[in-house]
Amino acid sequence: MAAMDLHSAGHRRGVVAAPHSATAAAGRAVLAEGGNALEAMIAMAASIAAVYPHMNHIGGDGFWLVREPKGRVRAFMGAGPAGSRARLEAYRNHETIPARGPAAALTVPGAVGAWTLALEAAKSFGGKLPLDVLLGHAIRQARDGYVVAKSQARLTAEKLAELKDVPGFAAAFLPDGKPPQAGAVLKQSALAATLDHLAHAGLGDFYRGDVGREVAADLERIGSPVTRDDILRYRPVLAEPLSLKLDAGTVYNTPPPTQGLASLIILGLYERLGVKAAETFEFAHGLVEATKRAFRIRDRIVTDPAKLPQPPERFLDPALLTVELQKIDLRKAAKWPAPPGAGDTIWMGAADTSGMAVSYIQSLYWEFGSGCVLPRTGVLMQNRGASFSLDPKALNRLAPGRLPFHTLNPALAVLNDGRVMAYGTMGGDGQPQTQGMIFARHVLHRIPLEKAIDAPRWLLGRTWGSTVTNLRMEARFDGSLIDRMMSAGHDVEVLGDAYSDTMGHAGAVVLHPNGTLEGAHDPRADGGAAGL
Repeated sequence: MAAMDLHSAGHRRGVVAAPHSATAAAGRAVLAEGGNALEAMIAMAASIAAVYPHMNHIGGDGFWLVREPKGRVRAFMGAGPAGSRARLEAYRNHETIPARGPAAALTVPGAVGAWTLALEAAKSFGGKLPLDVLLGHAIRQARDGYVVAKSQARLTAEKLAELKDVPGFAAAFLPDGKPPQAGAVLKQSALAATLDHLAHAGLGDFYRGDVGREVAADLERIGSPVTRDDILRYRPVLAEPLSLKLDAGTVYNTPPPTQGLASLIILGLYERLGVKAAETFEFAHGLVEATKRAFRIRDRIVTDPAKLPQPPERFLDPALLTVELQKIDLRKAAKWPAPPGAGDTIWMGAADTSGMAVSYIQSLYWEFGSGCVLPRTGVLMQNRGASFSLDPKALNRLAPGRLPFHTLNPALAVLNDGRVMAYGTMGGDGQPQTQGMIFARHVLHRIPLEKAIDAPRWLLGRTWGSTVTNLRMEARFDGSLIDRMMSAGHDVEVLGDAYSDTMGHAGAVVLHPNGTLEGAHDPRADGGAAGL
């Protein structure tokens, strides 16, 4: 099936899902050349940076959940630490960490480091494709040009005032000094050269070779707190995922510094509510209230794993989930003043006939991250460090070498009926919420995958740079459901769009017990699913 399709099923060799059709096509091409799901995802991770730079780049972070053919699930954690010059006193003239510019580019990019773990794992499971083949699609897309998506055109125009004067941004993303129109063709020539160099020198060169030196030199020139030594010292982490047993199977997510704990708590609480059907008041109210409980725990607990105040696994204990369940009023909304986070991210999935399934998320944090484009390498630097606090008493306070809090959290489920499902979304605080809606609709309430992803969604709290913290719902929800939510005390805002970017871009791939593979991606995005 074509990569443009939002739903792709019945495949025997492999399936991929991505938020850009050109990236889905790149993943499918790798599968067609005999690559496995990990190799397909490496190709897509590079491609999506080339064609969707407002959402992610190789100057960002990335997290993998991988279900191996024999059933083991592992997490590849590509979170970069704060630079050695990122001290509180360096920001003494700021109330908060700047969101844009060199002072925002304060963490080491971790995504490419996690690619190295994925490449090693791919080879251990029989992967034989050379790196120049895996990166080849991205190299050509960046060198020859990519078609600007509607979301890139819109976000460039909306954020122009805060990005146009950031070092390197205008040269990279403002042709003729103006935001590009949707459908225009842009090139990332320096990025293409960097990827081509990595294809021959190896991914490790990004940190300990020529690319690492060039990245460090440009960061020094613009005044970033990240140094050459910070880049040299960086190593990705192979970790055990968090997991939770449900009646339907076992769900997995990434450990701190990500908010994977919150995503699992939401599912654990929702299952205990015993909701009988989707699209009811009980369904919407139950998931929203479970989200509030999960976010309160998240905000008390999740930080750099070396600084955790309590083990996150403790909050997945059945007894503690029952205690949290008792705090949910089945008829009335709890007050919601919590401070959430923004986010611009991509999620992608891949699975193959060996039984391997990959859930991957890669991000710059805000749209275009810090906005800083390093001229020698074309690397667009993230602003993930904006999630640090300048309060010396805060849980996630800024300190050199410390990992920032991450909204990123790819999800994976191994179900009792034999299915394996890798799923996720972009969207900051919306990620755990959308994951909960998709899992509940598809797995618990048996709604077909493509319909579960297409169905109307809500968002509690802030994302996409918004300052509001109310409950926003897409216009396609039934009016009587919206009325009941408002009557229960939810501060509801009905959005004008039937399909709103505010709700994120979700997707999923499913390996069925009969060996067939299925994938689906969000109609809110510019991508789709493809397989063979």
